[in-house]
Amino acid sequence: MDLIYGFIIWTLMVTCEGMKTVHPECSIVLHLQEKEADCQLQIGLTQSLFNYNATNTGCVVEWDGVNCWPAVSVGERVSVSCPPPLLKSHELITRTCTSEGWSRLSVSYYDACFQDNSTEQEETGHRREYFARVKLIYTVGYGMSIGSLCIAVFIFCIFRKLLCTRTYIHLNLFSSFILRALAVFVKDAVLFADETVNHCTVSTVLCKAVVTFFQYCVLSNFYWLLIEGLHLQTLLAFTFTHTRTFFWCYILIGWGAPSVTVIIWTFFKHKYDNHGCWDDLDSGYWWIIKIPILLSVFVNFLVFVNISRIIVVKTKTPELNGGDRQLYRRLAKSTLLLIPLFGVHYTVFALFPENVGLEARLFFELVLGSFQGFIVALLYCFLNCEVQNEIRKEIGKYKFRTDNNTFHMATQDFTA
Repeated sequence: MDLIYGFIIWTLMVTCEGMKTVHPECSIVLHLQEKEADCQLQIGLTQSLFNYNATNTGCVVEWDGVNCWPAVSVGERVSVSCPPPLLKSHELITRTCTSEGWSRLSVSYYDACFQDNSTEQEETGHRREYFARVKLIYTVGYGMSIGSLCIAVFIFCIFRKLLCTRTYIHLNLFSSFILRALAVFVKDAVLFADETVNHCTVSTVLCKAVVTFFQYCVLSNFYWLLIEGLHLQTLLAFTFTHTRTFFWCYILIGWGAPSVTVIIWTFFKHKYDNHGCWDDLDSGYWWIIKIPILLSVFVNFLVFVNISRIIVVKTKTPELNGGDRQLYRRLAKSTLLLIPLFGVHYTVFALFPENVGLEARLFFELVLGSFQGFIVALLYCFLNCEVQNEIRKEIGKYKFRTDNNTFHMATQDFTA
């Protein structure tokens, strides 16, 4: 019970933290918006006072885009510091109230609040180049994945002999990868197509719906990877299983569990953290999505270990005939290639904050992740012996029909 209470308290702490968390890149924008709103209220109050007492002289309250300068008399000097998100130096910015109004800044905000500008500009340039390369690579990767997966789905649907519980699970996994790739393209098109848009302030129903759809596709993809492992473990551990019953359970897990998770996440985001496009990964509510992903990856890793143990035990059993041994070797090969490759790499950065190791994280989760669908199609369809045999049979039948048609045409010509 103490563990349960501890988990509940931790969940509440994370939830409360989520209401206060702001993405670092947007903190300056939101800070300036709050300061501007406060300054506009002060401007309205001072204008009403000046209208009431027309003999007042001096400088009125003024918002210059960064700081709010108070109303003072002529000759007074006011000093302000850089905004807290940009507070990298203790240099003060000063203005004097003259008979003609506020004087110019003693030093520009850029010079006062940003130091080592050349170094920062160089780092920013490198990061932009890196992000551009990452986007190009994952665009190619997701494009290859969509193309290969669509071909794989077409092959399985054409050759009806290949359809069974195992291939139906493969088809659902393929569909989840296709949806994930499409969600990435849609998200990029809606959120990042226009570089002039301020992503810290934009908050539309469309962008929130796109991010929600993206989270659902990612969750369902991880769950179907887990189901692949669970189904393979079931086939190896139990000789006689009601696969059709298991299949409907898999459907509920693969598509139903992500739906429930996303609905809960959407409710909390809309009620307590409804700002931006809901793509802030530093928010505490992100754990509603992240915890199920981590659990699926962890369980998948345990399944992988158990499958490896079962395969080792069964391949060493002397009673097995040659056909069974070949089947287990084939299952072992697909398992060893698939489960460590897809999902387990997510644990490398799972327990770290989202802004730690950003470049390495992008490489693992976007670059490698974009080619997951292509490799899945390669393993489960194009390199599948059953699929290759069916294709060879169809090619053989086509050649036989073509040869027969040619023979009949030649016979008819000879008879004529």
